[in-house]
Amino acid sequence: MRSTDAIGRHHRGPAPTLEHRALFHDGDDELVAGVVAHVRAGLEADDAAVVALPAAHLDLVREALGDDAGAVVLQDVLALGRNPARLLPALHRFADEHQGWRVRVVCQAWSPDRRPEERDACLQHDALANLAFADHAVALLCPYDTRLLDDATAADARAAHPLVVEDGATVANPTYGDPLKLAEAVVGPLSEAPDEGETLVYSAPHGPRAVRLAVAEHAADAGLRPDRVADLCLAVHEVALNTVVHTDGRGILSLWHTDDRVVAEIQDSGYVEDPLVGRHPPGPADGRGYGLYLTHRLCDLVRLQSTRDGGTTVRMTMYLDEGPR
Repeated sequence: MRSTDAIGRHHRGPAPTLEHRALFHDGDDELVAGVVAHVRAGLEADDAAVVALPAAHLDLVREALGDDAGAVVLQDVLALGRNPARLLPALHRFADEHQGWRVRVVCQAWSPDRRPEERDACLQHDALANLAFADHAVALLCPYDTRLLDDATAADARAAHPLVVEDGATVANPTYGDPLKLAEAVVGPLSEAPDEGETLVYSAPHGPRAVRLAVAEHAADAGLRPDRVADLCLAVHEVALNTVVHTDGRGILSLWHTDDRVVAEIQDSGYVEDPLVGRHPPGPADGRGYGLYLTHRLCDLVRLQSTRDGGTTVRMTMYLDEGPR
């Protein structure tokens, strides 16, 4: 995510705190009005501003902002967050680049154009944003088109946001829930791997290499493009290394594919305590969490389920029809 020029700009507001709003609208006009009002309020306060929307909506907002568009970072949200788990690190980087002043964000993660499992991951992203930016000077607005939401999705979207914007007014949301519980609930438990797949039990010291070779052969046979085979191999290798380094060293790789995707899953006895693991932008000295950050960068979708008693499962998906990222 590129940044605006921060020279000479300073945070002038209250102590760092998150303002997380859902904007419920019923069409483009109301969307643009809500986004522009949010952005201009930030520009008047000398905030840094970034807007991440689908390309068509981005064009409408750019036009409505007029000359003010030059002071705002405008991003295609699907390019920025093809895997929704990439959005929090991108927003973190923007906030880190503008330390000392408030950050104004618009981010439309959820879209009916996404696959169902991606839409669930978008709601998970919205819930986890409350944890990721709890102590940051961030004003985050998340648009939702009410015409495209079913009742369950609308309820989850509301539960993920402490504040809601309706009819141009911001009000406290009485249905805001525990963000961690919501993040776990919206994606639900992982389904069982299909019987027609293949499995490999691996351990140190040669396990990660065996895993990488098995993934390469399976993904190529399924028709995944060579460069994306390499990405998936690297992602699964990173997760397998976590098994070797952070557990008793034994893991299970499961592989399967359908008409539109290749899936690789790693199970081991480890426990991931940090609900934001892989969603922090790592620094050069960081250790744990870097592998999962890279996995999110490489894969189209990553699902992680971890319990103290049941261990950890990381499910990595690559779509066969996905173009360059």
